[in-house]
Amino acid sequence: MKKSFSIMLSLVLLLMLALTGCGGGNGEKKAAGGNTEGKVMRVNNSSEPGSLHPAKLQGTHESWPLRHLFVGLTMKEPKGDNGEFEVVGAMAEKWDSSEDKKTYTFHLRNGLKWSNGDPLTAEDFEFAWKYALNPNTASDYAYQLYYIQGAEEYNSSKEKDPAKLKALEDKVAVKAKDEKTLEVRLVNPTPYFLELVSFYTYYPVNKKVQEQNKDWANDAKTFVSNGPFKLTEWKHKEGLKMVKNENYFQKDRIKLAGIDWAMVEDENTAWQMYRSGQLDLSYPLPGDVVGQLKGQNAPDFKIVPEYATYFYRFNTQKKPFTNVKVRKALAMAIERKTITENITQGGQKPAFALVAEGSEDTNGKDFRKVGGDYFKEDIAEAKKLLAEGLKEEGMDKMPKFNIMYNNLDLHKRIAEAIQEMWRNNLGIEVGLENVEFQVKIDREHKLDYDVLRAGWIADFIDPMTFMDMFTSVSTQNDTGWKSKSYDAEINKAKQSSDAKVRMEAMHKAEDIIMKDMPIMPIYFYTKAYTLKENITGVFTPPDEYPELKYAEIK
Repeated sequence: MKKSFSIMLSLVLLLMLALTGCGGGNGEKKAAGGNTEGKVMRVNNSSEPGSLHPAKLQGTHESWPLRHLFVGLTMKEPKGDNGEFEVVGAMAEKWDSSEDKKTYTFHLRNGLKWSNGDPLTAEDFEFAWKYALNPNTASDYAYQLYYIQGAEEYNSSKEKDPAKLKALEDKVAVKAKDEKTLEVRLVNPTPYFLELVSFYTYYPVNKKVQEQNKDWANDAKTFVSNGPFKLTEWKHKEGLKMVKNENYFQKDRIKLAGIDWAMVEDENTAWQMYRSGQLDLSYPLPGDVVGQLKGQNAPDFKIVPEYATYFYRFNTQKKPFTNVKVRKALAMAIERKTITENITQGGQKPAFALVAEGSEDTNGKDFRKVGGDYFKEDIAEAKKLLAEGLKEEGMDKMPKFNIMYNNLDLHKRIAEAIQEMWRNNLGIEVGLENVEFQVKIDREHKLDYDVLRAGWIADFIDPMTFMDMFTSVSTQNDTGWKSKSYDAEINKAKQSSDAKVRMEAMHKAEDIIMKDMPIMPIYFYTKAYTLKENITGVFTPPDEYPELKYAEIK
């Protein structure tokens, strides 16, 4: 997920690399903005964050650095060497739940502080969640709070009267009972709720800071957080610098003095920076590099599971993508194995469904393996469906349209391959349009595209993280597609505490969306990255980018 990057800047960076050689590879330096001598880890965040406010995040270019600045009531703790984790207490030392699993009472630890020294209280959580839900905040991920009673009604309200809007806010069932006690009442039992509160929309926000300065999250000078690191420098479109937060509740576990985040938008240039010693971790990697390192069994190369799906969205409000036969024809006329074997090269699996492998169904089986594939590649059938669909739309031939993707070489190469497959297999002409990542997000939300590259990395380990994205009320749907029957199955799954009922409803919902095909699954991700051999402790959960808080440079 990248933004456009000029050829001239790439050449300048490469020249700089040639001049600097392999120097500076041990990470030994003073952390910017702090007085701690120590080892600073260097990574590439690729794109400029649109925001570093927990309520306003939209993508991994924001959530990756933010996860090192904040922590929620719970957090994921490494358990094993392949991304396995367990959910443990973070700001919450312990919690109680009612017998019906609809009420949780979180008990915060003693002595919690913000990075500026302010005490962190349960009220900061209540304030943050209600701020995200406020319709005027326009939080893309506010729907992740809909598990709480009154949350959806408040967030979806069109009420303009401040008093009436405040009344709706007061009905949101999250309440600070005192400075250390937070009570949350859910609409329905939610088996993954304790993991969900580790997600960034559930992070706290310093109430006093927010009320004094609404733009506090846009500048390192005013930035206040509660995680293992604090922000000390933000040169927009250049980089971020963080230093260890001495007020973090587990500061003794943090071995790094800080993290420096570059913003190099071309993964080939970033890879050269890694090779020259200017980065300690390189992710994402160019596809060709992945193939080479995999073949060489390079000691600094790692591939780990990732609970994520790479897919294309169709704008179902725009002809001829309004026709399901046209959408199915396009989905059936590409060769996914060619893409995974020749372009991505990281052990990705061709995808013929929405939900990736990696979550448990009933009886310990994988949800994806139980559900199986929903369609297959068939060029002859695709030609037939395309002709029928165009005829139904009153068209003699497929009009030229564009594939829009954000600027990353991998996305470009995949788009070019699909462009050629559609030309060869269906005889249609397709243009390519690359845009900055933030532009892509903005146009995606406005349905200002024909066909668009997308990817979804899970927010929590349950099929629902993929499924509720495409409900009629979701702000992440971005296809124009709506289905009452799909919504009904998702609601049924959310309302039941019976695992069998939940899974059956989600399988039915997936069947509905795959028959309508508002999206075209392409492959299930893996996470391929390189890490300098003198660094230990990097944690790679399947639903997040590499986590660096426990990293140590030897």
